[in-house]
Amino acid sequence: MNAFRKAPEDKSWVLGPLLELPHVVHATVLSGDGFIEGRSPDLAEADAEGAAAMMSALQGAARATTQAFSGNPKPRLRQTIIESAEGYVFVIPAGGNAYLAVFTSPEVNLGVVAHQMQIQVKSLGEKVMTSSPREPVRDTAG
Repeated sequence: MNAFRKAPEDKSWVLGPLLELPHVVHATVLSGDGFIEGRSPDLAEADAEGAAAMMSALQGAARATTQAFSGNPKPRLRQTIIESAEGYVFVIPAGGNAYLAVFTSPEVNLGVVAHQMQIQVKSLGEKVMTSSPREPVRDTAG
């Protein structure tokens, strides 16, 4: 069987309102397996891909840590936040196997960013629900 990953639909449109917020530097939509599905226009593709791969690993580590502490075999993450001297990385689930990630400067109001992220996730979900269904992937290996 010839298994190739279909290029994901570009979901960069959902990032616009986030990028307009004060102190938001970059934003991405990424799949749980570490692929970019949308990115800030000024974020280099190689940097976005590297961040997506690390975010995938980070989400896996966060779930494993939560499982170890809680005993829940399938914990659901609501958010993951990284704080550094350079700013914050804020990640939330965006439906299915996707995440919305935002990088901000240290001066940001995280509550405002978190609220707008939830609005954008809802918008993304509504768009997916109203889109025409995808065609099934066919095995062309014959």
